[in-house]
Amino acid sequence: MARKVVDEPSEDVVAIARAERQARRSPFARIALFVRQVIAELRKVVTPTRRELLGFTTVVLVFVIIMMAIVGVLDYAFSALVVFIFGDPSAVL
Repeated sequence: MARKVVDEPSEDVVAIARAERQARRSPFARIALFVRQVIAELRKVVTPTRRELLGFTTVVLVFVIIMMAIVGVLDYAFSALVVFIFGDPSAVL
C-alpha cells in the first residue's frame, strides 16, 4: 500500500511568511510590537535579593582585582624581558 505524503510547510516557508507579514506592518505597529515584547521580557526578570547582590558584587570585585594583578605582573615581566633583550641601560625597573 502506498504511503500518503502530507504536504507540511517547512520552517523556511513559515519564516518567509512571518517576514512578509512583518514587512507589511507600519513603522508605528512595529514600534508598538517592540515595546510590548520588551515589557513582556522585563516581566520575566528576577530581581536579586540584597544578599545575592552583595555576593555577586564581591565575586566580580575579587575577580577584577585578581585579573589586574595578573596583568600587572605580566606587564612587569614582559617589560623586564624587553629591557634584557634590547639592553636599554636608561630603563629603570
